[in-house]
Amino acid sequence: MKNKVVAVTGASSGIGRAIALEFASKGSKLLIAARNEKKLAEVAELIKAKGAEVITVRADVSIEADCKRFIEMGISNYGQLDILINNAGISMRALFNETDLKVIKEVMNVNFWGMVYCTKFALPHLLKSKGSVVGVSSIAGFIGLPARTAYSASKFAMHGFLESLRTENLANHLHVLIASPGFTASSIRENALMSDGSRQEKSPLEEGKIMRAEEVAELLYNAIAKRKNRIVLSRDGKLVVFLNKWMPNLIRRIVYNRLKQEPNSPLK
Repeated sequence: MKNKVVAVTGASSGIGRAIALEFASKGSKLLIAARNEKKLAEVAELIKAKGAEVITVRADVSIEADCKRFIEMGISNYGQLDILINNAGISMRALFNETDLKVIKEVMNVNFWGMVYCTKFALPHLLKSKGSVVGVSSIAGFIGLPARTAYSASKFAMHGFLESLRTENLANHLHVLIASPGFTASSIRENALMSDGSRQEKSPLEEGKIMRAEEVAELLYNAIAKRKNRIVLSRDGKLVVFLNKWMPNLIRRIVYNRLKQEPNSPLK
C-alpha cells in the first residue's frame, strides 16, 4: 500500500481514525474527511508523525456537494485515487413506532447516501487505478436489529448497492469490499439518535470489553490488500451471520433477548 492514495470518511474518531492511522503506518497517502474539524486535525497530526502525507477536508457526507469537493481535493493534490473507504456513519436506538421520520432520513442520508455520493465521484478515478471501494457495514446488514430499524435498513441498502457495483464492474477489475464488524469500541453509540433525534450520549455497552477499533483497522487493511469481497469481524459477528442463514427464528430470539437486556433498552 506504499504511496497508494486512500480516502477515508468519518476519519475523526473510532474505526475511521484507526483505519487512517493503519494505512499511514504502511506508507499510504491519506485523504480524510469528517464533520469535526478539530478532531480531524488531531488525526492529521498523528498521521504526519508516522511520516505519511495527509489532506483533511471538513465534510458532511450527507451533502452531495461536500462529497464532490472531498474527492476533488484528493485528485487535485495527489493526481490519483486508489482506495475509497466509506466509513462515515451514525446509528439510532428507538422503536420504529415511536421514532420521528427525520431520524430515519438522517441515518439513511449519512450511512447510505453518503456512501453513494462519495462512490459516484470517486469511481472514475478508481476505475482508472483498478482500485478498491470499501463499505464499512455492520452485522446489522445481515440481520435486522430491533430498535435499530434505520441503521439496519441503511446497512442492508449498502450491501445491495456494493454487490451490484461489484458485478457491474467485473470486466473493469474494480475491487469492492463489504466489511462488517460486530460491536466495536467507538463513539457511534454515544452519538446514536433517539426517537426525537436527540443524541443518546451514553453507550449501553461496556466499551472496554468489545473489539477495539485498531483490530478492525488491521483486519480491514489485510482484506483490502488481498482484495477480498467480504469480511465479517468478531467471533460473535460470525456466529450471528451463520445462525441467521440456517436458523433465522432462533437467532432473532437471541438477538431480541440480548438487546432487551441493555441498560434503558427501548424493548419492553
